[in-house]
This record gives sequence, C-alpha cells and structure tokens, in this order.
Amino acid sequence: MFSGSYVLVLHTHLPWVIHHGTFPHGVDWLNEAVAECYIPLLNVFNQLLEEGILPKVNIDISPVLCEQLEHPDFPKIFENYCKNKIELAQKDEKNFTNWGYHPHHIYLTKYWQKWYSDRLDDFVNKYSKSIVKSLKTLQDLGAIEIFTCAATHGYLPLLGDDRSVECQIKVAVENYKKHFQREPKGIWLPECAYRPSYIWKTLIPVNPYHQERLRPGLEQILARYGLNYFITDQNLLERCLPIGRFLDLRKEKIELFKNFSGSAFDINPLRLVNVSSSERVEYGTSVVFTRHQMMSMQVWSGEVGYPAEPDYLDFHKRHLDSMLRYWRVTDKKADMLYKTLYYPDWTARKIDLQSNHFIHHLENTLNWFYNNSGIQGTLCTPFDTELFGHWWFEGPEFIRAVIKGLNFSPWVKMATCSEELFRVQPDLIVKLPEGSWGVNNNHDVWSNPDTYWTWEAIYNDEKRFGDIIEIAKHKPNNELGKRILKQALKELLLLQASDWQFLIYTKSAKDYAEQRFFYHHSDFNGLIDLVEKVLEVGEITPEEEHFLTECERRNSLFQELEIDWWSFNPK
Repeated sequence: MFSGSYVLVLHTHLPWVIHHGTFPHGVDWLNEAVAECYIPLLNVFNQLLEEGILPKVNIDISPVLCEQLEHPDFPKIFENYCKNKIELAQKDEKNFTNWGYHPHHIYLTKYWQKWYSDRLDDFVNKYSKSIVKSLKTLQDLGAIEIFTCAATHGYLPLLGDDRSVECQIKVAVENYKKHFQREPKGIWLPECAYRPSYIWKTLIPVNPYHQERLRPGLEQILARYGLNYFITDQNLLERCLPIGRFLDLRKEKIELFKNFSGSAFDINPLRLVNVSSSERVEYGTSVVFTRHQMMSMQVWSGEVGYPAEPDYLDFHKRHLDSMLRYWRVTDKKADMLYKTLYYPDWTARKIDLQSNHFIHHLENTLNWFYNNSGIQGTLCTPFDTELFGHWWFEGPEFIRAVIKGLNFSPWVKMATCSEELFRVQPDLIVKLPEGSWGVNNNHDVWSNPDTYWTWEAIYNDEKRFGDIIEIAKHKPNNELGKRILKQALKELLLLQASDWQFLIYTKSAKDYAEQRFFYHHSDFNGLIDLVEKVLEVGEITPEEEHFLTECERRNSLFQELEIDWWSFNPK
C-alpha cells in the first residue's frame, strides 16, 4: 500500500550575531530561536522517541550557527535572556493586577513565566547547555538526519571567485565533522540558489570578475566534497532540461536523450533527479530534492496557510513594556487594536484538525502520483526552522502531530534524505537553470540597485585577498602574517553572508545589515593593511595588536580554519 515518502527539511541558520548587538537586532535573534524553535523541536523529537517513533526529520544547520550555539559565551547569554523574560512577565503580572486588567490577561503573564522557566530548565538540565550536541545525539540514534550549509550562508552563484565558493563548501564540511564527528551527506545551498557551469561574468562591472570565463556548476563542486544532495525550488525543476539517464548504480554508464521532445520524462517535483551541467557527467553530479510548492504553501503562507488560524498566537502584537505576546491572530487582516486575548488551550483541537488535513493531502498527492505513474514518489517540503515556534508558536506541536499521524499511515512514511536516496536510486539526469527560491526565482532579492554596492565591495575584497595570498606564499614562515590572514579570511566569509542583502531588500533590519556589512568590510581591509605591513617590516604597533585582538574576540568562529582553504582545489 506504500505510495511514497514525505521528506521534511528544516533549514536552520542565523548570521553571526554574538558580540554584535542585542535588541532589537543582534544576539536576541539567537536567543529567540533557541527558546521558541530549537528547544521545543528537541522536546518534540525526544518525546516521539520515548513513544517509539523515529521522527525522521531532516535538519540542515549552517556552520556559522553551530559556532554560535557552541560559543563559550552563549550559555550565560541565553540563561540571562530567559531570566529577563521571566522578570518582565512578573512585572507585567504586577502591573496588570494593579491596573485592573482582565483575569485572563493576568493568567497569561503567569503562562509566560512558566514557559520561559521551562525553556531555561530544558536548556540547562535536559540538554546540558548544548543544542548542537543534543541534535548530534538524535542523529547518532538514527532519529533525524543533519546535513550542512555553506559556511556563512554565502550566496554562492554570485560570488566572484571560485576560491570563495570552494572555501564556503570546505569550511562547511570540516565544521560539520568537528561538531558531528562524521562526514556530511548533503548540503543546503543558501537561498536554494544554484548556478550551472557556463561562461560567466559579474552583473556589475568589477574587474577582474567582469571578464567572461567558464565557471564550474555548483553540483560539480559539491560532488568533489562528497555532498550527494541539495534542495531546489519547484520552479527550477519545471524549467530543467532533460539530459539522459544512468544505466548502472555506480553512475558510470549513461544513455543520453537524443530527442528531448520525444524522450523527455514527466517533470514532477515528486521525483528525485540527478543534476549535471551537461552530458559530461564525469565532472560531477548531485541529486536534488525539489520543494513541492502547493504543499509547502499550505504550511508556510501567512494568508492561506495554517499559521493564519485565528486562535493561534499573534506574532506581531506585543506589549510595549515587556515585548511579550498576549494576543491571538483573531483575524489576519484585523488592525492590532482589535486583536483579542490568546487562549493556549484553544489550540490543541486546531492543531489536530490541521495536521490531519495536511496528512490527508500528503496521502492523496502521493497516491495519485503512484496510481498514475507506478512510481513511489518523494514529497519534499523545506522550511526555515524559525517558522516552527518563532513565527508560528504552535508549529512544533503541528510537526509532532504530523509525524505521529504518518506513523500510522499505510501509504506515506517519513524519510530522511539519505534513506530516500538509497530507496529511490534516481537514474534520471537533468540540467537545472540558474535561480533561487526567492522572488521571481532569480537573484533579484540579493542583487538589485539597493545592494549592488555590497557586491562591488565583496568582489574588491576577494581580489585583494587573492593578491595578498600570492605575496604571502613567498614568506611561508611568517606566523604573525598567518594569524592576521586567518582573521581576514573570517571577515571575508562573514562579509559574504546572504543575510545582509536579504535584510536590505526586505527593509526588516536594513540599517543593521548595512552597518554589519560595513564593519566586516572595514575590518577586512584593516587586517589586509596589517598583513602588508607585517610582510614588509615584520612587526606591528601595540595599537595595531589591539585592533587585531578585538577582531579575533568579536568574530571568534571557525577555529579550525586554514588559510589555504580559500585556495584549496581538490582533485
């Protein structure tokens, strides 16, 4: 009766925010994610295990986020955050009582006191102050699959230098091995942004990257690092070009489609396919899991999706003094003035109805596909992890209900990406177009007139780093120079994070993003100035030593980083 698998992917990423502000922009982004998303999801997964159910959820986690979660400063930061929230709720309770507020309003202040107390207790006692190690334990038990992401979530298709792309991937692999003690099997390409191999040049005229040259497809780079799969958007698959099929499991023999119109197969997001930039598959291929648009929007959309349920906690309306949320959605189009109080005990029934509705559509979709094609399909829905708990407070409980429901389904089962690859053994080969999961399925969100200046800076900094690396090669024993170069490379990687362009585009934290970008750009160039001085005279002043030390303190990630990873080119 099996018709196919459901592959749930949670994309888990935040830019580097430790030591870069607190509220409203900065480390509180990380605190909110841990309290509202990561701990509740860990609770769900572990409780399912106690019931004898393997969650089989796929979680990619960016290296830059791993480094923050494991940063020695973070446990104290998070503990203080929870304690502060408890104190704010206590203050609200006192004020609401004195002001004669509705009894349920006062009840909600006690609800938040207990909720944050429970999250603090979970963090300290249940998960020993380590989200990453707790996720690793679940993976070691076979309950979930964790895969990696580019080092700092760099927007790979638009980086000017292939060495930058290589470094983003190399750091991703090495950092994953550091935290999870195994090789990653797949990767989340930041923003699901993909570029095949073709003669490429930058969109803005910055030399030398504005000169046309052949660049490798991203799948070719992934293949060199043993990354077997990535995620793409349905729109990209629908615009793909069929190439052929593999005739053996080792993917050494292929049959090319001579006539695309006659031999083309049914392009369907429910099928796994191999991605190649051309028929020269020996350059490297990777399998793609395709986002199912309709099923994803049923969960994702704030207009027609499940989070718009009137009885769920409203994300936007907060009490000004404490920034705690006391109101429900009520009506997604209602003015904030008309939001009514949140009743936590009203949500269980709605979660039950919605999870059953979702499971019903999963089963119908995969049953229909199987009955018409004879193929047991793969339905993949990737989401930002922050949807579940942060944007949609009830989201983790929805995931629990879906997993429990599918455990009893005769037609559809949860599956990890690696399990699904092993089951399907996909043979079809396609060429994906360039694009992303952003607006218009292209690069417009990250490359537009408001962000061109960031790309000009990135390209100039890539060029400058490449030039200084060539000079430093002739002075290999300069330890101070190596130390400064290592920190400069960290600043370059942080500069490349796609978050800055996204926040500028959405204007949700435009000033913060522009400031952060400028700081990393400035620190990078200040460090390169120091390297040039050290390579020439061999020493720096106490003031310059202080600048270097401060950069290392602020951005103390990727201790495993090696300078030659930027120029690393595996054979």
